[in-house]
Amino acid sequence: MRRKVIVIGLDGLEPGIVEAMLERGELPNLAKIRASGSYSRLKTTYPAQTPVAWSSFATGTNPGGHGIFDFISRDPETYLPDVALTRFERPKNMLAQPRVVNRRSGVPVWQTLSAAGIPSTILRCPCTFPPEAMQGRMLAGVGVPDLRGSQSKGTFYTQDRTVVAQENEQLILLDSGAEIATRVIGPRNTKSSPPGDTSCEIRVQVDQAARKLAIQTGGSPAKIEVPEKGWSDWVRFKFKFSMLQSVTGIARFYVRQLEPHLEFYVSAVNFDPAAPMFPVSAPADYARELADKIGLFSTLGMAEDHNGLNNGRLDEAAYLQHCELVLGERERAMRFELDRFSEGLFFMLFDTPDRVQHMLWRFRDREHPGFEPDLSPELATRIEEHYRRCDDLLSAVLDKVDENTLLIVLSDHGFGTFRRAFDTNTWLWQNGLLALKGSRKPGEDLGEGFVSVDWSKTYAYAVGLGGIYLNLKGRESGGVLEEGSEAERVRHAIQTGLADFPDAQTQRAAIRSVSRREELYSGAFVGNSPDLLVNFHRGFRVSWQSAVGGFSHSVLEDNMRRWSGDHIVDPESVPGILFMNRAALHNHARIIDLAPTILKHLGVEVPGTMEGKSLL
Repeated sequence: MRRKVIVIGLDGLEPGIVEAMLERGELPNLAKIRASGSYSRLKTTYPAQTPVAWSSFATGTNPGGHGIFDFISRDPETYLPDVALTRFERPKNMLAQPRVVNRRSGVPVWQTLSAAGIPSTILRCPCTFPPEAMQGRMLAGVGVPDLRGSQSKGTFYTQDRTVVAQENEQLILLDSGAEIATRVIGPRNTKSSPPGDTSCEIRVQVDQAARKLAIQTGGSPAKIEVPEKGWSDWVRFKFKFSMLQSVTGIARFYVRQLEPHLEFYVSAVNFDPAAPMFPVSAPADYARELADKIGLFSTLGMAEDHNGLNNGRLDEAAYLQHCELVLGERERAMRFELDRFSEGLFFMLFDTPDRVQHMLWRFRDREHPGFEPDLSPELATRIEEHYRRCDDLLSAVLDKVDENTLLIVLSDHGFGTFRRAFDTNTWLWQNGLLALKGSRKPGEDLGEGFVSVDWSKTYAYAVGLGGIYLNLKGRESGGVLEEGSEAERVRHAIQTGLADFPDAQTQRAAIRSVSRREELYSGAFVGNSPDLLVNFHRGFRVSWQSAVGGFSHSVLEDNMRRWSGDHIVDPESVPGILFMNRAALHNHARIIDLAPTILKHLGVEVPGTMEGKSLL
């Protein structure tokens, strides 16, 4: 008897929406799973973030056991924000390639299965870059950068000379005319003198009669034709570092308009799955095999182009087109692998529901400052439509379930509106816990990376999506606080000062409470976490500026970005969902319980490092 576990992750599905749609009969496949087994809300992690929660799913531990506490960490030597999921190690040998290190620790469930001789197929689980050797196959998920090392940096092309670059994008101003030579920007060549960007030349030709753009790349005579308001298929580019060394990447074109100014957009350049700069799969040639079977696909961790929409380069229709392209790639990969799945663990994560909700929530929330009444009738129900699309995906999964199969469908956290942004660093400054040099104050141009902070008079600072760090002696390079009564005084001041913090504009409390890390975490990596975590009420979140170590003009401001939904609030208020085709022992499941549940069904002893308990 070959036992199987199939796990489908639907990132960010909100229980309130799911339950209402189930009541209306709009999610028939999830209803079938519930009828054959069980449904409950799922307790998420502190904080309720994708990499944190899925790392706890994989390892069966709280974040203190695997070391992932946020998308963003900080370097205590420089105080600068840092990517929390991976790090790059530069080799001493100048001819050698840099090495990527996965910062997630702990023992994931697929490694425990591998040790027991049981194979796994793991597709797009966050914090799996670079992929680890295992029995089976793995395609990395959130954490894989684009070819330039960012998390998703697209390029906007325009003939309008008045346009300026927006946040996290590249801008190329085009010459006038119907035939134009330009370039796609590739990875930085750090070995050239001076270091500079690689690029691939392209030629574009406007066809006004057919309302399309013809594109030639790299001297190829073949033309790629892209309709106005449409996306291209994947296009492959070759970037040369030297006569002997080059790398390929893939991107999609979106043609925004042909007149009065030609404008088009090129997505972030992804690693080519057939020849990635760094391995994105295990075995290393698995990504090439998958691309041969299902076609080219995005390798970028955050594949849906939310930056293009945030910056106004894409509208909602273009963004939703792109989301459907990404979802279609994942569906093809899932179907292909399910067809040859016969034993062990199968895991597939669909990130797209999370991204759709982040960018479209304001259309369903009349109190959101970015609510647009003219567009709302068309876009207010797109989130529910996407939930129905995700439910449709499960038909192919249910076809593969037999009496020996445990089927699990879950989301890592829920979702809600993000109306108002709280700037933690500005609050710390107002309360004498963070000092600026001279007579500087938030709202002025303070430069980047805390350059205007006077660390000799600073007791606490904020970096990341809700974390606060103390400026401790012996830990931070400019630390001033002694651990003990002095540090305790600062902790207490922050906790009491922020508890039930009022928002005068909305007459609501912005923050419920502040938690200490020792209340939340245990394990080998607790020392890497923020000292304090801010638990926001629904509708509020940390400001964009504080998240990257900056300052806003005021403590509370309206969130006017298109990124209008979020889940980085008090985790108790954003549980995920859990469907199983087996009856659960109870209905208060935690995300750390899933790895032990998988192991029990497959007949493998649960290691002592896992804190979760089987639900079967």
